[in-house]
Amino acid sequence: MTPVSSADLAARIARHRRPGETLVVGITGSVAVGKTTLARQIADALPSDLKVEIVSTDGFLKPNAVLEAAGLSMRKGFPESYDHAAMAAVMVGLKHGPVTVPAYSHAIYDVDPAAARTIAGADIVLVEGLGLAPDASGQRPPLDLLIYIDAAEDDIIVWFLDRFLGLWAAAANDPTSFYHRFRHMDEDEARAFAFSIWHSINRPNWLNHIARAKPVADIVVIKALDHRLSI
Repeated sequence: MTPVSSADLAARIARHRRPGETLVVGITGSVAVGKTTLARQIADALPSDLKVEIVSTDGFLKPNAVLEAAGLSMRKGFPESYDHAAMAAVMVGLKHGPVTVPAYSHAIYDVDPAAARTIAGADIVLVEGLGLAPDASGQRPPLDLLIYIDAAEDDIIVWFLDRFLGLWAAAANDPTSFYHRFRHMDEDEARAFAFSIWHSINRPNWLNHIARAKPVADIVVIKALDHRLSI
């Protein structure tokens, strides 16, 4: 493995850009592996004269009401919980003109229509999140490049528990937060609950679905516990 930085990745991405065209780059990997963070770091490292946008695939999750009606509330993040047609249309549309991109709120744990935004004329769009693995036929989403972030499971669990507990703590005085419903738990109980969520939901999704993006990725980034990167 070769050490790599976000600046190195940004340089690799920039080399693929063609003047006058929008380059659409996917960044995927397990829940809590650091997709959003890496997307922001790459965006910051790209040349300042380029217009760069970041899109989260969370915005293409079906609304909670739709998932609940379909019996999919416990399958959020799995392939069937996404509006793949809408996601693909946006990825293609980014190259041709203004598109409206939906947004998701982790605080309310649902799609937030008020947070949708319009993107036009971007030089590079980084699309980060789940739902970017090939479909059953092996077809990859319409991306110019795909980056897969890989890491040891024990490390991902550490990051997932830290994130969950951070949201749980922040919800102490925020009854509108989705995580406020878990505030009856003490910290040990919240940690144990998060650990059970990893094993019953996120781990199977990662191994059975998300990881299918790794063999077809253009770049596979390995992330260590201390957040160092290599390829």
